[in-house]
Amino acid sequence: MIHLLVTLDQRYIPILRVMLASILHTTPDTSFTLYLACSSLTPDDFKEVARGFDEARLILQPITVCDDALANAPIEDRYPKEMYYRLFAAKFLPQTLDRVLYLDPDIVVLNDLREFYKLDLGSYFFAAASHVKRSFQALNNLRLDMPNGSAYVNSGVMLMNLAALRQEQNTQDVFDYIAENKAKMLLPDQDVLNALYHDRILHLNPLLYNLSEKYYRHYNLSPKNPPIDVDWVRRHTVFMHYCGRNKPWKPHYRGKLDIFYHEAEEMLPK
Repeated sequence: MIHLLVTLDQRYIPILRVMLASILHTTPDTSFTLYLACSSLTPDDFKEVARGFDEARLILQPITVCDDALANAPIEDRYPKEMYYRLFAAKFLPQTLDRVLYLDPDIVVLNDLREFYKLDLGSYFFAAASHVKRSFQALNNLRLDMPNGSAYVNSGVMLMNLAALRQEQNTQDVFDYIAENKAKMLLPDQDVLNALYHDRILHLNPLLYNLSEKYYRHYNLSPKNPPIDVDWVRRHTVFMHYCGRNKPWKPHYRGKLDIFYHEAEEMLPK
């Protein structure tokens, strides 16, 4: 059994369904429990998430999160309050779980994720990948008071060590950081993750475990890197992440990697 965590509002249900179709296709003979953390979804919304999928392989566990404590957290249309929930996963997920794989809904899974799910996390809280070029890493380190050399990770794919988080995480630190620093936060929950836990993150290869169209382009523009193409991505990448404003379900997508989203769309149950 693989345990997944997703946080979203109603707008992203169709996108989540595409991700789920890709997971069930690429990771066969495996069952998944999907913990769906939300504050506004209805029973009909949960039915729509699960519609047509094999109930023996995909077990949906809705979790309603009380977000009163986040009333003053910075949010906007692209970054709703649900994005903060992943930071508190160890508090609201079953105590019997020692790990969970958090995924943003705008992800397509291209290859079997079972080996990744078993990754040894040691004492790290999270395993995640960075999309940020070195020059921007330095700016983020300065902006968030992170030590030089720290890597600013993307929070869209995170393997979470729930056992370690339960023992050591102080969630009040999150509220305190937001209250003291919200004026300088650009990607709110991601900024909190990096500022507070940069030394407890196991860094992953973004080409394999959190590839975006932008990172794909930047990687291939560097003469130091052996170029990769769409076929390489199809063979090697596990998580294709359509982060940012360039979305394959919207008109005028820019790039080559939207092909994987549309292929996953075709896997949806009819």
